[in-house]
Amino acid sequence: MNNTFEYAALAPVVILLSAGVISMLIEAFAPRDTRRALELTLVFATLAVAFAYVGINMAKEIPGGAPLNGGQSHGIRQLAAGGAAAIDGPGLFLQGTLLLVAFVAALLLAERGIDPQGDAFAARASTLPGSEDERQFTAQGWFQTEIWPLFLFSVGGMLLFVIANDFLTMFVALEVLSLPLYLLAGMARRRRLLSQEAALKYFVLGAFSSAFFLFGSALIYAVTGALDFSTINASLGNVTQDGLVLAGVGLIAVGLLFKVGAVPFHQWTPDVYQGSPTPITAFMAAATKIAAFGAMFRVFYVAFSGMRWDWRPMMWVIAILSMLIGSVIAVTQTDIKRMLAFSSVAHTGFILLGLIATSGHGLSATLFYLFAYGFTTLGSFAIVSLVRDASGEATHLSQWAGLGKKSPVVATVFAFFLLALAGIPLTSGFTAKFAIFTAAIEGGATPLVIVAVVASAIAAFFYARVIVLMFFTEPPVDGPSVVVPSSLTSAAIAISAVITLILGVFPQPILDAVANAGLFVR
Repeated sequence: MNNTFEYAALAPVVILLSAGVISMLIEAFAPRDTRRALELTLVFATLAVAFAYVGINMAKEIPGGAPLNGGQSHGIRQLAAGGAAAIDGPGLFLQGTLLLVAFVAALLLAERGIDPQGDAFAARASTLPGSEDERQFTAQGWFQTEIWPLFLFSVGGMLLFVIANDFLTMFVALEVLSLPLYLLAGMARRRRLLSQEAALKYFVLGAFSSAFFLFGSALIYAVTGALDFSTINASLGNVTQDGLVLAGVGLIAVGLLFKVGAVPFHQWTPDVYQGSPTPITAFMAAATKIAAFGAMFRVFYVAFSGMRWDWRPMMWVIAILSMLIGSVIAVTQTDIKRMLAFSSVAHTGFILLGLIATSGHGLSATLFYLFAYGFTTLGSFAIVSLVRDASGEATHLSQWAGLGKKSPVVATVFAFFLLALAGIPLTSGFTAKFAIFTAAIEGGATPLVIVAVVASAIAAFFYARVIVLMFFTEPPVDGPSVVVPSSLTSAAIAISAVITLILGVFPQPILDAVANAGLFVR
């Protein structure tokens, strides 16, 4: 085993975590009125440099690669940090996706403390809760720059999570990405009690996730004497303690299923979505799901690939429950953020079809799905953050009545994102669902695809209900208004909408990229 630390291969992770430390120093020592500019410069520069290094690593040709489905593979197969990290095609693609999603999310987060209505916010600052210093702090746009160290550490943990090649490294990455999110969820300026409740619930969920994952890893180590995935995969065929192995696999699966929000481990997910600040919700909903599924695929495709007949039936049940329960309960929701939360539960079930396919096609289809879903989700929550009333964001569905007449552009873009989530043709959602359904059928999961089609039809109903409410209902007299988005929010929405459209109309470049990514390194 190579004991050297390959800085070039691990550069994206090192850059993000180092930037997190620098960001903490800025918070500690920089003058208050300069922090926001320094933090934003650091964040966007860090994301750009890390993405460049991902591109450099993807361009390297390393012997040992294998093509997917007869396609041409880049052959990226490298173990780094003594085998603790696997630098391969899927891992690098997921890292690139996470950095792009983080860039768009940072555009939304950069608005925290700066009201799109400009001076009107400063005039209202005297009515906000808190001390005089807090009110002036908020009015001048200096509020909560401490989100940026947390943001950078979380993204760095996600980048490590998707390339972790042993359970110890994966657990450390899980904690690094999760702990900052617990704090971010509780940092709302308004409705603080709801936000703090969401943070506490998210912390409890994360604690359960980490405990199950760690206990399962301990059982696997007790049986195999190893923590790295390739050694575990080679050892499981020779062990006789089937009960301990199955218990370990089950506990690890539960820990990861908590992170992706699958049924029945989703119970507080809607509460967290609803209570967290909407930009934070957007970041969590998109990036956390991408990172968690990347880790889940590596665990089950590498460490437990020889046990697929043991864990596939469990995943069948969870996928069916997630698709049906997520879709059905979303129909009953009256809060737009809770509706999107249950929609994400249903999408978790759809993405599990790629895992159940246990094939290269299933892996590539899932990579495309995660890429498409991330930007559609970011765009959806960015629109939600624009609809406000006197108390803040207006998230009750009745408050969205007639939005198409008040602000036709915002309502049209939001309708487009909803159609993408529903999987309507000419959107990224249709291409993603078609790819993952095809992979599942090839993998022998045709009954599961039938359930997915039914769940998609149910989901189309509640998406269409919102569209009808916006365009075919009279607006209330004293209804909420749509704030004029600043350049940063407008850029985030535009990027998300363009990517959603391109992936629906011209998806081939990304489909080729995921097909050529190669297999997980073993």
